[in-house]
Amino acid sequence: MSFRGKQGRGSKGSVQFKNTRGRLQIVFSYPIEENGEIKRERFYISTGYDDTPLNRQLVGDTVRTLQRDIDYGEVDLSLRKYKPVASLILDLSTSPVSSKIPTQIQSTLSELWEKYSQFKKPQVSPSTYYKDFTKHRNHISRFPSNKLEDATLIRNYLLENLTLDAAKRCLTQVKACCNWAVDEKLIEVNPFLVMKIKKPKGSSDDDDINPFSKVERDLIIKTFSEDANYRPYTNYVRFLFSTGARPSEAIALQWKHSDGNMIKFRQTIVVSEDGLVLKQGLKTQKKRDFPITATVQVILDDLKPENRNPEAFLFSSPHGHFFDQHNFSTRAWKSVLKKCNIPHRKSYQCRHTFISLCLLLTNCVLS
Repeated sequence: MSFRGKQGRGSKGSVQFKNTRGRLQIVFSYPIEENGEIKRERFYISTGYDDTPLNRQLVGDTVRTLQRDIDYGEVDLSLRKYKPVASLILDLSTSPVSSKIPTQIQSTLSELWEKYSQFKKPQVSPSTYYKDFTKHRNHISRFPSNKLEDATLIRNYLLENLTLDAAKRCLTQVKACCNWAVDEKLIEVNPFLVMKIKKPKGSSDDDDINPFSKVERDLIIKTFSEDANYRPYTNYVRFLFSTGARPSEAIALQWKHSDGNMIKFRQTIVVSEDGLVLKQGLKTQKKRDFPITATVQVILDDLKPENRNPEAFLFSSPHGHFFDQHNFSTRAWKSVLKKCNIPHRKSYQCRHTFISLCLLLTNCVLS
C-alpha cells in the first residue's frame, strides 16, 4: 500500500508499507542536500506491529502526516515526529505485539455501546432505538468476551449463534459503534473494521417477496369473516390486501386522512421504549396518497362510525388503544392461516400480494 503525493508534488516521493520479517515497516524516500548536491535518501521506520490490515489502519494517521510533510517539504529528518506509535508498542515489551489491537485499550464493548447508544438516541426514531439498540445491547451482553482484542471470537460467535441476517446487522452496528469510539478518541483502532458478513438475499420485509395467490387471499378474508374470535379483524385484513399498505401505515390512519377520493398516508405507528407511539412520515418517504377504489370505499363505509371523529383511528384495539400489529400477527393471523391450511407467511405479504395481482392484471390488459 502506498500514499501518493499531491498532484504536482509527486516527484517528492510517497510513503509505503513494507513487510520485514512479518513486521510492518514504513518506507519513504526524500531529497536532501549533501555537499551542495540534492540526493534522494531512503528512510525506514519500524513500527513493531505485525503486518495486518488492522495494524496498517492503526499507523494510518502517522503515514498520512508523513505524506503531508513530504508534499510540503517539511519532513522531520530525525523521524521523532513519526515514531509515537512505534515507541508506544516497543515500550510494551512484556506484551508481545500480535495481530490483535494494542493492550492499552481498557474500554469494553458494552461500555462503548452504552455511550454510543446515548449519542445516537436523539438522532434515530423511537422505534429504531427501542428495537435495534436494545436488541444489539442484549446480543453484546451474551458475547463470550467483551474485550475488543477478541473481535474475531465475537464475529465467530455471531455467525454460530444468529441467523446470517441478524449476524450481519449486529456486526454492522458494533462496527459503527467502534468507528464512533475511534472518532471520540475512546479507542485507538476499530478491530471490526475489516470484518464482513455477506447480506443474505430477502433479508427484509420488502425483499422477502412471497405473495399469496388470489384464491389464498380470498380464503383468508373469508375465514376471518367467519371466525367467532377474529371476525373484528376482517376489515383490517381486507384493507391490507386492497391497498398494499404497510401494516405500520395502515394502523396509523385517522379518519381525517380519508377525506375526498384519496387516502393520505402521512404517519406510522412504531414501537418505542414507551410502547406504541405515533411517528410522522413513512418508512421510505414523507407521504403517499392512494385512490379510494370501490373495494376500499366498501371497507371504509363498513368501518365508519355514526359520529365520526376526525382524530379517531380507522383501526384500533377492542379497548380503543393503538392497534397492536404484533399481537395480531402472533394470534389472529397465525391462527387463521393454520385454519386455512396455508403455509405461514407474515401479514406483510398482503402488500406483496396486492402488488403482484396488480401486475398480473396489467399484463392481462396489455396482452
